[in-house]
Amino acid sequence: MRCSFEQGAILEAPGQPVEAVHFPEPGMLSVVAHAADGTQAEVGIVGPEGMTGLPLLNGVDASPHTTLVQVPCRTLRIETEAFRRALVDSPALQEHLQRYAQVFTVQLAQGALCNAQFTIEQRLARWLLMCHDRADREDLPLTHELLSLMLGVRRAGVTTGLRVLELAGALKTRRGGIGIRDRAALMAIAGASYGVPEAEYARILAGV
Repeated sequence: MRCSFEQGAILEAPGQPVEAVHFPEPGMLSVVAHAADGTQAEVGIVGPEGMTGLPLLNGVDASPHTTLVQVPCRTLRIETEAFRRALVDSPALQEHLQRYAQVFTVQLAQGALCNAQFTIEQRLARWLLMCHDRADREDLPLTHELLSLMLGVRRAGVTTGLRVLELAGALKTRRGGIGIRDRAALMAIAGASYGVPEAEYARILAGV
């Protein structure tokens, strides 16, 4: 079944059974982690290359994370029980999705590395490149407040970082959104923070 979702729609809630698996079309979903004191930050993103419901691949029916729509998109939805039957009926499908799960794990690890070792400007550039990869659009509906939550940094840091990227000609900010203007400039700023999960995807999934 094909579904349409606006920004902010929650597809998976912490501790709640996964009711369905979604395969996004162009757009972007965010996986958000939560601490016991309410602190939260994005830890991973999903686009047309992937799926929600990864716990189901490991025989688990819920996650402590939230999965929500970041850039409006349509998805192909399959109910959990139908998904489980499909995995049993098709070992090739299960193998393919497990390969995607490996790529997603690499993305999570790279995010942890970037948070520890790279500047806010580099992390912003990386995140915008990843968003651009999945959204299939130049104009992204992203606010400073949203970017602050996604990157786990103060809003003032996001504002300063975006100004650096804008002065470099990589993007143009506007109220309620960001326009990608020069992807090459974004990649130059992101440097080594961007590319490892993308290379892993190309290595084990592209063309499969």
